[in-house]
Amino acid sequence: MNARKARPRVGPLASIPSDAPPLDVDALLDDRSTGIIVCCGSGGVGKTTTSAALALRAAERGRKVVVLTIDPARRLAQSMGIEELDNTPRPVSGVRKPRGGERGSLDAMMLDMKRTFDEVVESQATPEKAQQILQNPFYIALSSSFAGTQEYMAMEKLGQIHRQAQADGSYDLIVVDTPPSRSALDFLDAPERLSSFLDGRFIRLILAPARGPARLMTAGLSVVTNALTKVLGAQVLRDMQTFVAAFDTLFGGFRARADKTFALLQAEGTAFLVVAAPEADALREAAYFVERLGEDRMPLAGLVVNRASSPPADALSEDEARAAAARLERVRGARADSASRTAGLLRLHADRSRLVAREALERRRFAAAHPDVPTVVVPALASDVHDLAGLRQVGALLAGQ
Repeated sequence: MNARKARPRVGPLASIPSDAPPLDVDALLDDRSTGIIVCCGSGGVGKTTTSAALALRAAERGRKVVVLTIDPARRLAQSMGIEELDNTPRPVSGVRKPRGGERGSLDAMMLDMKRTFDEVVESQATPEKAQQILQNPFYIALSSSFAGTQEYMAMEKLGQIHRQAQADGSYDLIVVDTPPSRSALDFLDAPERLSSFLDGRFIRLILAPARGPARLMTAGLSVVTNALTKVLGAQVLRDMQTFVAAFDTLFGGFRARADKTFALLQAEGTAFLVVAAPEADALREAAYFVERLGEDRMPLAGLVVNRASSPPADALSEDEARAAAARLERVRGARADSASRTAGLLRLHADRSRLVAREALERRRFAAAHPDVPTVVVPALASDVHDLAGLRQVGALLAGQ
């Protein structure tokens, strides 16, 4: 990505360690050369809300945006006023027109993993062969529960949307909310694992009846049961053989599609945002992801430290608050109850001060290890985001306002 001029730090940006350059979110969204923004990170750090807020802010700054989410809780649909998201982009109403500029637009969609897999099969095979594949029990399990399928299909859907946008100009920005994973690295590794499994050489090797049925059953089933997340029953080998016979001509296509998507992720018009909570484990995971993106030469735009604790309004330090609480707790007589309540509030103040200090320390550690990663700190909101107003608020915080 091209270097972007940084603005003065205001609001939440002022709390970033001095050696972490600020992330200018509005400059990223306004840059028309940016066509894809990928929000990635470990599970439970707010990627979905961040993705939706970025998409809405970009649309209200004049971009034609589609946001693709992988969100089991379906909070995105609720916050955007859509009854239900599915595998087809749905327009979001209520997008504001920017002052003195052209009106943008926002569509939202939720990945349907199996439907996306079905679309790939239907586009690559004859109608007769596609029907044979789609009805195969092994394919049904593969497309629904195989490890890596969700990540692969998220990238497949990204490729589909990108090709459509290039063809008809329907979108000039795609925002992707990556699948929740046990490890952030699964997002980059899983599509490669699935495409390797499907490229034909592995499957044909274990199913080749070179030394008779007995050898085939023992060796084939041994390898297959190690590769699959669950055994499909006594017919699994026969179903696999039928599936491979029907799917044979499509194996190479999956490898080619995975390679094209990987190249798309490396392109200059793509920007990765790593989202993390202000906690040691989450920032450690974010560091791994930043390093992996660098190894794979993928364009990193910056780090979003989400749901950070806001410092107490009072300038009283932690030690001062605890000392005052201790003095009040020694009060006896008629004032004891009031003093006890005040002491409790002081201890809450001290606990909040300690939490803020600990989060700041974790951010400084990340910045010390990765001083060139632009960063924005987004404070935690008092309540969950459930409408466009909440998403606008998050978008403003992302922009440092």
